[in-house]
Amino acid sequence: MPKNTTPAVPKYDVKIHSIRPEGSCKATASVNIHGDFAVRGVKIMDGSKGLFVSMPSYKAGNGEYKDICFPCTKEAKAEFDQAVIGAYQQALTQGQAAAQKQESPEPQQEQSQPAMGGM
Repeated sequence: MPKNTTPAVPKYDVKIHSIRPEGSCKATASVNIHGDFAVRGVKIMDGSKGLFVSMPSYKAGNGEYKDICFPCTKEAKAEFDQAVIGAYQQALTQGQAAAQKQESPEPQQEQSQPAMGGM
């Protein structure tokens, strides 16, 4: 490893919270950016064109919703959204795998061991 370099820190550390299969809000998330800035209250929404990321927002006096924080460029928005939706899809996959594992438990060892005879 060359001098004066640090190990690569993931750009986005996404934690998915409260997955909801019903309704338009599919999950909420927290995103840590470069380990320097955290965004809480990110929502994964299901719209007419598929999944999209909704940033934390407030309702302005005129009834419009305004994002509290947001990526400043189109590229940064695409990268942020991809990280959040990717983490959501990974959480769904892990949840499905855990559910399948519970449905088909491994055979118990007691059945495979020979029974001891009584006296």
